[in-house]
Amino acid sequence: MRVAIIGGGPGGLYTAVLAKKLSPAWEITVWERNPRDAAFGFGVVFSDETLGGIAQADPEAFAAMEAEFARWSDIDIHYGGEVRTSGGHGFAALDRNRLREILQKRCAELGVDVRYSTPAPPVERLCAGYDLVVAADGVRSATREAHAESFGARLDERTCRYMWLSTDRVFEAFTFIVERRDFGVIQVHAYPFDDKRSTFIVEIEEGAWRRAGFAALADREFARGESDEAGVRLCEEILAGHLDGHRLIPNASRWITFSTVRTSSWSRGNLVLLGDAAHTAHFSIGSGTKLAMEDALALVASLHEHPTVPEALAAYEAERRPAVESVQRAAQASLEWFETIGRYTGQDADRFAFNLLTRSRRVTYGNLRARDAAFIEAVDPESATAPPMFRPLRLGGLTLRNRIVVPPLATFTAVDGMPGAFPHAQLAAQALGGAGLVLAGMTAVSPGGRATAGCPGLWTDEQEEAWRATVRAVRAVCDTPLGIQLTHAGRRGSTTTPGPDGIGRPLGPDGWPTLAASPLAWAEGFPVPREATGADLEAVTAAFAASAARADRAGFDVLELQFGHGHLLSGFLSPLTNHRTDGYGGSLAGRLRLPLRVLSAVRAAWPVGKPLIVRISATEWAEGGTTEAELVDTCRALAAAGADAVDVSTGEVVAHQRPPYGRSYQTPFADLVRNATGIPTIAVGAISTHDDANSLLMAGRADLVAVGRAHLHDPLWTLHAAAEQGYTGPGARWPEPWRPGSRKPPGPRADRVPPRLELLRAEAVPVHRRWRPGPADRPLPAAAPR
Repeated sequence: MRVAIIGGGPGGLYTAVLAKKLSPAWEITVWERNPRDAAFGFGVVFSDETLGGIAQADPEAFAAMEAEFARWSDIDIHYGGEVRTSGGHGFAALDRNRLREILQKRCAELGVDVRYSTPAPPVERLCAGYDLVVAADGVRSATREAHAESFGARLDERTCRYMWLSTDRVFEAFTFIVERRDFGVIQVHAYPFDDKRSTFIVEIEEGAWRRAGFAALADREFARGESDEAGVRLCEEILAGHLDGHRLIPNASRWITFSTVRTSSWSRGNLVLLGDAAHTAHFSIGSGTKLAMEDALALVASLHEHPTVPEALAAYEAERRPAVESVQRAAQASLEWFETIGRYTGQDADRFAFNLLTRSRRVTYGNLRARDAAFIEAVDPESATAPPMFRPLRLGGLTLRNRIVVPPLATFTAVDGMPGAFPHAQLAAQALGGAGLVLAGMTAVSPGGRATAGCPGLWTDEQEEAWRATVRAVRAVCDTPLGIQLTHAGRRGSTTTPGPDGIGRPLGPDGWPTLAASPLAWAEGFPVPREATGADLEAVTAAFAASAARADRAGFDVLELQFGHGHLLSGFLSPLTNHRTDGYGGSLAGRLRLPLRVLSAVRAAWPVGKPLIVRISATEWAEGGTTEAELVDTCRALAAAGADAVDVSTGEVVAHQRPPYGRSYQTPFADLVRNATGIPTIAVGAISTHDDANSLLMAGRADLVAVGRAHLHDPLWTLHAAAEQGYTGPGARWPEPWRPGSRKPPGPRADRVPPRLELLRAEAVPVHRRWRPGPADRPLPAAAPR
């Protein structure tokens, strides 16, 4: 095979090394436009996982790298004049230029033809003359841009400014510095990479960047390779307290913004993208060089394992893309956290440190405890008494024994709006399962407000009595607070029971007329709803108030109003579905008019001491929808009108939505509302582990956590979570008849005692390790400073 590689950075060189090592007969040529000794970049950080792969794939390169690694295990967080240290993480870093030299030497040893100071020939000529062309030409890849339609590249350009620098101060750990100044917040990501220098990345939000004076200093064209010296000196002045007299060292350093690169395909014929050319992930979560070297390993392995280039490229992308997209999801969460860091700078140092460490949602409460138990004990003194999820919360006039909510889980088993035996049994099972609050739903306030014919209602005396009987039966066996969600489905009504995609289909002739803010069908093939008249709005408001009074008489402790998911009130709130020109449309104030009117009427009918929750769709996941500023203003208005908490969901407002589904993907919106307004929030969406629940609560991203599908899988999810964490306090109350089951039953071989099979025990890995070059590079003898 003849292989052409465009780009002589670490990704391209490592691809050449591995390919030549596995297949010495291959002819491999690398084109690098820069001179061999050109020095770009600073330190590269590797995880232990990646290093394991490098060690196995090419021990010679790994040995050369390992001899020069800076190694440490601590993360220091400097915030508000205090330092918090978390240990047990494990990092290795190396000067990027030394890494490139090591790989250049390996290429020479293996017989790879590397052509320095030589731009690559046109890609079409390479594709015609070589069996495989690897484009490792970086984030601004000319190869990718030349075939934009084939690769389907999408660049998400962010607004935060950042500058890559180094310093001759050698930090002892991965160091985050967060400074609140008169112009805003400035933050630093710093880490050592040899015995003389550290990488020092300065990041600042656009508005603060301008107010600090950086924009004026950078208001000119910089030559290739030139640094923004004035900007560097201002950074040095602002951050002098963290440099201890040391200097900042630029290298073609200037203010830039981060672009997340995503591509729909990584290959075109015999041309394949690698590293930053195919994908990027924010620097706060890891190194682009690390990802590129992992790409190289997977690509060369696939070429070795498959008989043809097309098969190999397909296998490479199928194997590697899920891993990259997982990193990108974590990186996106981290990027957005740092972009909005001002949201959290009112937190105390303990909570802020925990929040920062768990920002990507990959590192969790349990994960941090396993790495460094002393850190969790220091930042969360209550951890010895109860995990965050098992601490009480006062909501309105009600005290919940823990922070777990079972959200409304529709069963679609009602007949003529009457709740039957199944919702009765489900509510009882979930109430016995240990959650702090269990909600029934989705319950219509009128016959025309049902989503499906199988939805329960609360508009007749008979329905009220059926719910009263259910509440009475649950009360006979436990005292878990019970709530009910009230809704009018609007244009989402008159459908079949939802299928696997979660969407119901039109009932057709058997359906009933639907009502909406504007006459817009949910999707093609759905009936066009009738635009609500003034009389309709009066009737809807009265129906909600009447159902709320019935819910109170039925004995429910908590009421939730459904103002999200494209139901009637959601349709009024969203600019995508409310096209009205009267006083109930247009600006946010107009779109809020009916929801606030309904909320006020319900609040008047619902007892003051009983909590009232409103569920919203914080975003439509579609262009032109609700902005973050509108979301915050909406929640403030709801609280002012009597809402005790906001259940922050997203989506299902328009059929053309594009949600980024993933673990706890909706929680940033609960985080935004809580930290921007102070209103208690419920986080929802793909939360299924007690570790995630504890992390969200401890970081201050929500006050309550709704766990839905996991409670369908296991109605005793909350009690089992307590057992797994060894918690037996008042936040997890086992029903007395079930108490013998409160301990996890022993599994296979649970009684086996393994024999000792080592003559000398391995030394325990130290929790805290600082980078102290030379003989001083030793684990700390005691815990690092808090």
